[in-house]
Amino acid sequence: MNFLALWFHKMGSPPTFYRIAGRVLPWLYVVTLVLAAWGMYDGLFLAPADYQQGDSYRIMFVHVPCAWMSLFAYGFMALNGFIALVWRIKLSEVLAMASAPVGAAFTFITLLTGSLWGKPMWGTWWTWDARLTSELVLLFLYLGVLGLYNAIEDKRQAARAAAFLALIGVVNVPIVHFSVQWWNTLHQGSTVRLFGPSHIDASMLAPLLLMAAATHLYFFASLLARSRVALIELESGKDWVRQLVQPAASNAGEISEERGNV
Repeated sequence: MNFLALWFHKMGSPPTFYRIAGRVLPWLYVVTLVLAAWGMYDGLFLAPADYQQGDSYRIMFVHVPCAWMSLFAYGFMALNGFIALVWRIKLSEVLAMASAPVGAAFTFITLLTGSLWGKPMWGTWWTWDARLTSELVLLFLYLGVLGLYNAIEDKRQAARAAAFLALIGVVNVPIVHFSVQWWNTLHQGSTVRLFGPSHIDASMLAPLLLMAAATHLYFFASLLARSRVALIELESGKDWVRQLVQPAASNAGEISEERGNV
């Protein structure tokens, strides 16, 4: 227990997090690219056409992973927001706010690809279906969190205010997930199940899971990159930030001096 508490305390240190995140980031991007390329190739070229939807179903390999990520990112944001409000941990404030724009992007892509998929299947770009409407509300919640955070000058106070809004909106997450079960909707039910058999052919499930893994890794890569920038801005007066900035400034000065001599 003491070891875990020490590990979390050490990882919660901004300079330690900044250093470790910088080492992990390149690997996350590389693995994300490999998995995404593999998943897209399998989904677009190897998976068979659907017996009802033909090739139009292939947008699923982007739509479904992004839909999963829209909920995962909001849950991650709300969890870190809760930690930030209760324990006032600076890193959780940064992680919560860094995850908001990424989650909003995934939600927007979900709505866009769903509209493109819905047109040939339902004959319309949009309908006020329970799943679609609750997903749209999720996008508004993301935008509300981002708007509130950027409206307050003190970024720590802004993060806590936005975290409170995120916690209020977390009630929408189960509504999005269970909407196809609670209401009679046009949107199809879940075909991929974590526990129990999935109602999808294995040749289609494999690329879907590859794309899901790629989107998860991209989320964490983008999260770490954004968090590193936010920490530099938040801790600009600290010694560890000065130590990072001084070598870069010295190198820039040397380059300018060399150009002047030339």
